[in-house]
Amino acid sequence: MYRSVILSILLCSNVLAHEMTPTYPKWQVTYIEGVQKATMKMVNRRVDVEWYEISVFDESWKPIPFVLHSTGTTSYKLLKIDYLGHRKFDVYINEKDSERAEYLCSTSKIRGDDSNKPMIESKICSRFK
Repeated sequence: MYRSVILSILLCSNVLAHEMTPTYPKWQVTYIEGVQKATMKMVNRRVDVEWYEISVFDESWKPIPFVLHSTGTTSYKLLKIDYLGHRKFDVYINEKDSERAEYLCSTSKIRGDDSNKPMIESKICSRFK
């Protein structure tokens, strides 16, 4: 009985997250010698989330250092995107690190509060070719 109720809720509910494009980004040459960049666009489809953390990983999921640049407020690799808003951003990386970079990910960051509401974290990754 409970399984059918849970299954119907999951199938009928509207699951909203965020999306990041392109799915397979490519590193581009910059005017700074030894530095490459990837340009991304992200759309927020979650009412309950405004902040997203950007990360770069190698094939073993170890973090790789990078610099994030976007118009508006950017600090500590976090982007603020309002509901149904979109943001274009650039990820700058050392040319040596770009050779081993495999994934560019964004993770929703939900503000903590004192309520017992369930929290759902969404994480999506694009993979470098």
